[in-house]
Amino acid sequence: MPGLAHRLVEPEILDGLCEADPLAVAARRDLVRVNALMFQQTIMTRLLADRVRPPHRILEIGAGDGVFMLGVARRLAKRWPGVDLTLLDRADLVTPERRAAFGKLGWRVEAVAADVFDWLSVAGAARFDAVAANLFLHHFADADLARLFLALRPLTPVFVAAEPRRSGFALTASRLLWAAGAGAVTRHDAPASVRAGFRGLELSALWPAERDRLEERAAGLFTHVFAATRAVSEGA
Repeated sequence: MPGLAHRLVEPEILDGLCEADPLAVAARRDLVRVNALMFQQTIMTRLLADRVRPPHRILEIGAGDGVFMLGVARRLAKRWPGVDLTLLDRADLVTPERRAAFGKLGWRVEAVAADVFDWLSVAGAARFDAVAANLFLHHFADADLARLFLALRPLTPVFVAAEPRRSGFALTASRLLWAAGAGAVTRHDAPASVRAGFRGLELSALWPAERDRLEERAAGLFTHVFAATRAVSEGA
């Protein structure tokens, strides 16, 4: 579709708001609905379950307030007991109530407030059984994504992401979120997210190791998924 042949990464309003701003609070509520409409939790659950043996440690980057991964945990907890989950975001938005909800599932949660690149620069020997990203990678230009992937790969044998699909249909749907009660921030940011989203093998082209097993495809109506599993010869 004209205008969507190439990614357009532009500022999103939510990223510039203080976390306590009422507009930001409302936008995070909207994100819960957006994730539900896109079936993101179901998609992420399948991405993880299909590629990871019962893990000990999971890292989510761009984790926000933790509500997304809580939904994934509820789907996986019976099969994956006792997971140590690290939620990484620029601000710690994980409430005590949400931590308690993870605890009831038998998952232990650590919330880390840091820029992802700053944290990766000091991650050192940190290792995870899987690293996940939901609606996060599209915030970065290609050069930054390549740098992110290069830093993430040594930390984990499995990386999975569920991102906006850059398509005419998804763009049209994003402009109709007002009908679902979305506020002004989401009405701006949702189309911007689609324009910054992915199609084809764009993420695979940025992954730093050709021998790794890569999968990139559409999922559902609005989602583009990417999964990288480290080559067996390197101890995946």
